[in-house]
Amino acid sequence: MKIAVVGGGPGGLYFALLTRKARPDWDIQVFEQNRADDTFGFGVVFSDETLDEFLTRDPESYARIRGAFAYWDDIIIRYKGEEMRCGGNGFAGCSRMALLRILHARCAEVGVPIHFETVIDDPAALAEFDIVVGADGVNSRLREIFRDDFRPTVSLNPNKFTWMGSTRPLDAFTYFFKETPDGPICAHTYQYEAGRSTWIFEMGPGTWAAHGFDRLDEAESAAALEALFAEELAGHPLIINRSLWRSFPRIACERWSRGNIVLLGDAKATAHYSIGSGTKLAMECAIALSDAVLAYPGDVPAAFAAYDAARRTPVEVTQHNADVSMAWFNHMERSFDMKPRQFAMVVMCRAKSITWDNLRLRDEAFLSRFEDEWYERYFEETGLDYRRTRPTPMFTALRLRGLTLANRVVVSPMAQYRARDGVPGDWHFVHYTSRAMGGAGLVFTEMTCPSADARITLGCTGMWNDEQQAAWARIVDFVHAESGAAICLQLGHAGRKGSTQLGWERIDEPIAAPEANWPIVSASPIAYVDGLNATPAELDQAGMDAIRADFVQAAERGLRAGFDMLELHCAHGYLLASFLSPLTNHRTDDYGGPVENRLRFPLEVFAAMRAVWPGGRPMSVRLSASDWSEGGVTEDEVVTIARAFAAADCDLIDVSSGQTVADQAPVYGRMFQVQFAEAVRNRTGLATMAVGAITEPAQINTIIACRRADLVAVGRPHLADPYFARRAAAWYAVPDRAWPKSYIPGLVQAQREAAREREKLTDLQRKAKPSRHS
Repeated sequence: MKIAVVGGGPGGLYFALLTRKARPDWDIQVFEQNRADDTFGFGVVFSDETLDEFLTRDPESYARIRGAFAYWDDIIIRYKGEEMRCGGNGFAGCSRMALLRILHARCAEVGVPIHFETVIDDPAALAEFDIVVGADGVNSRLREIFRDDFRPTVSLNPNKFTWMGSTRPLDAFTYFFKETPDGPICAHTYQYEAGRSTWIFEMGPGTWAAHGFDRLDEAESAAALEALFAEELAGHPLIINRSLWRSFPRIACERWSRGNIVLLGDAKATAHYSIGSGTKLAMECAIALSDAVLAYPGDVPAAFAAYDAARRTPVEVTQHNADVSMAWFNHMERSFDMKPRQFAMVVMCRAKSITWDNLRLRDEAFLSRFEDEWYERYFEETGLDYRRTRPTPMFTALRLRGLTLANRVVVSPMAQYRARDGVPGDWHFVHYTSRAMGGAGLVFTEMTCPSADARITLGCTGMWNDEQQAAWARIVDFVHAESGAAICLQLGHAGRKGSTQLGWERIDEPIAAPEANWPIVSASPIAYVDGLNATPAELDQAGMDAIRADFVQAAERGLRAGFDMLELHCAHGYLLASFLSPLTNHRTDDYGGPVENRLRFPLEVFAAMRAVWPGGRPMSVRLSASDWSEGGVTEDEVVTIARAFAAADCDLIDVSSGQTVADQAPVYGRMFQVQFAEAVRNRTGLATMAVGAITEPAQINTIIACRRADLVAVGRPHLADPYFARRAAAWYAVPDRAWPKSYIPGLVQAQREAAREREKLTDLQRKAKPSRHS
């Protein structure tokens, strides 16, 4: 086969090297637009896992790379005059120039010619080749020529960064956080060879402009940064090499190949430098592409399909983690009021791939120092003393008005669709009481409706008559008598998403029997799905008055039933959410237009409920912090809405997202909605609850420890395991005094077995850690 590689970066060179090494009879050539000794940037970073892969694939280049890199195991966070060090990470820094020279030499040894100073503007020039690999970087010509086939999306991160070097030696990957009157600046730094280190300076666009960097050239910027970071540089100069200020381009391609052309490295997908993944990702993809081409010689479509299948998910996961990390740096000022060790914890866990348990495995001393600070601060703020017992953050209490929750674990509100005429039955009794006995600090009811025509489906629970109230009271009484949990009544009105089939039928579609449907209302006469769902009537003042009265009577019934807490559902496209979102509220009266008008009716309902709900009992509001659709609510609007509810005596913002419009485009992933709870929490100081794809106790501990939220709602895991919280308590060896007396023998055994399982798992994890290559 004849293969052309367009682009002589590490990814393209490594693909050529591996493929030619395996098939010396193939003609593989590299075309590079720059000269042999041109390079931009300074150092590149590899993890222990990637180095393990290099060792198995080409020991010769691995040995030379190993001889050229600087290895470190620690990450250092310098913040407000203190240094926090976390070990157990395993990274190597290597000069980009040294890496390229090693790969140039290895390509020559296996017979791959590299044509330097050769620009490929016209793919027709490569017509003789069976495969063309587009490894020509962020500004890929091949990608842009065939963009209709590759369908790339490119977005620029708002933060500004510049990539420089220095002669200052460093013994670890070090983040220097500098607080200035115009905003924070971060230097991402690491040593990559003796006497040389990389310094990437990053800051928000406002900070960048305020410091005048928008008016400075390359040399002037270096001089200004040397002055700002004089202490951190310790007398060493900065080195420049095309060190221009840029905005990081986030690139993703819907397709990676067309015809005989396939994309590799930054040409197809970029990952933010804050997780050190660009070169690593390119070379790992080069390995997969080489494997695929070798596995299907002569069958180009099959090879490209295999490459896509092998790397699509890992690339998307890496890119997602990089996006989350990038987003944290975009708003790093939101954490600058934190104490040093909590700030360091946030930096370590910002990308979601490192959690509480993982961090304990990496560096138990680091986590212990964090706990010293965290439990001391918690005692100072609350008077609750966990300084000796240290049960992990998820098992600390939380006070909301006169209610003290035993822990931060919440059973998320989950529709059961099993009610008859709105009355919760035996199914609901077992469902809620078993999860209360399962150890959660707070149990939410499913969205319960204040009137029959407020229901989503015929199976939804209600709170508009005595029979429903009595059925709920039976559940609440048992929860109070037999568990340590509190229970919250969530009230909501389906609005335009009402009169639909049960959740396991044709969800969101009208009830199959036409006569069973009922009239629906909303902020504006816009059907949820045009042509499928009925068009709702736009609520007039009389209708709003009646609905507000329905909510008030339901709140009064909830009080008589004994609920500890009350939540108003203003999310997921239901009635009150339809007022909040500009996508569903097109009104021209006092209830439409700017966000202050759009929140008027939900706020009126909340205030009316608060007036009849006791002052000692908390109330919360569930909000959709993103509609996942262009033109939807913005973060600034959500902050305005949250503050307005807080001013009306709301105690907790339950932060969810989406389900406002049928054509939403969510970005899913583990803990994918936590970012919204974190934004509200850190911008307003209000207590928040995080929800969404939170599945492990380690994630809950991380969310609470990093101040991303104050409570964590766990949904589907609680469906599979009502005793989720008790199992977690056993895993962390937390004394559980709230176990039902009849079950205490099970507690003792659970703790004993959990200790054994934890010891075995920790031993396996330590043995499975990648080799250290220092």
